[in-house]
Amino acid sequence: MAQRVQVILEDDLNGGSADETVRFGIDGKTYEIDLSSDNAKKLRKSLRPYVENARRAGGTKQRRTRQVSSRRQSAEIRAWAKAQGIEVSERGRIPAEVMEKYESAH
Repeated sequence: MAQRVQVILEDDLNGGSADETVRFGIDGKTYEIDLSSDNAKKLRKSLRPYVENARRAGGTKQRRTRQVSSRRQSAEIRAWAKAQGIEVSERGRIPAEVMEKYESAH
């Protein structure tokens, strides 16, 4: 038997049909609101003077630095992974997910 699930967004301001979910933040808190196109335009228009004169904070992804481990530590991680039944190669880079599991276990 097939099932069809339908999600209908309602405008959080007036209960009518919503066209989009708008995310915004203030005072360190992030909010989401479902709005019709008209109400979304009104919200954006009312915030425009503040956004145009503000500095952007955060919002850019920081580059992750690759974790480099010593040969001794790599050997310990490989031995631990094998004892846990996790398959790792004898040489080369240890997958990040294996490193994360090792770190959370120790």
